[in-house]
This record gives sequence, C-alpha cells and structure tokens, in this order.
Amino acid sequence: MRIMALADDLERSAQAAQAHGAVTGVLAAELLDRTRVYLCAFEPGDWLALGDDGQPLTSRTAVHDAAALSALCEAAEELSPDPAAVFPPPRVATNAYLDALGAAARRFEHEHGVLGPSPFGAALESAFPGVEAVAEQVLARHLTRLA
Repeated sequence: MRIMALADDLERSAQAAQAHGAVTGVLAAELLDRTRVYLCAFEPGDWLALGDDGQPLTSRTAVHDAAALSALCEAAEELSPDPAAVFPPPRVATNAYLDALGAAARRFEHEHGVLGPSPFGAALESAFPGVEAVAEQVLARHLTRLA
C-alpha cells in the first residue's frame, strides 16, 4: 500500500512538472521538518523541485537539502555492504532511511569481524564532496527562481 501511494505521488509530480518539459525521473525526499520534496529531472540536466501540492518550491535551502539527502541516500545504498538493508525503489530519501542503512552496515561489519572504525562510514564520508556537487548542480539548473 505504501509503495503504491508513493508511486502515485511520483506520477502526480511527474505530470505536474510536464509543463516545464519532458520529465526523465522523479526522486522523493522528506526533510527533517517532514516536508516532502519531489525532485523532477529533465533530459538536458535541468531540475524542478515540487512540493506535495505540485507547486515548484521557492526555498533554495529546501531544494538543496532535498537534493543532498537524495544523493547521500543513493551513495549509502551503493556503499552498503548489506544489500538486504537497501530499500528497493520507489523509496523516499529520509534521514531515518540513512540511519537504517548505517546501522545495518555496522551490524554487517561486526558480524564480519570489523570492530574498529566503520569502513562504510569512512566511504560515505568520502562521498560528501560528490553529494554537495549534486546538490549544487540541482540549484544551478533549477527551472524556477529560488530565494
């Protein structure tokens, strides 16, 4: 049921964004204040962030945070040593999901004898510059004005 509702939300967001061009994908993120953001991608590398109401967001901070959270969750999924911990698409990028991936990675590491610093944590930390670059690209290529 939850996946179907999310799939419907993603489809609704894609349809709302069609006024700006051909949508190639939609990512969902939920910020700490529970604001849901739909990041719509377009073929030439442009982006449009929509709220639950289907309207473009105007907050530069909200768009940045949603893009960074989405990129960080994708990096964590790619680095996860425990594929069973990765939630299959469609999924919402949340801090809770990121925490769950980290906890699952740490359990996996302990089960395999890694007792010191977490290799997953170190790898994820090294992904931060790339995550920030993605967020900056979304801001730079956003189709509407951000304040």
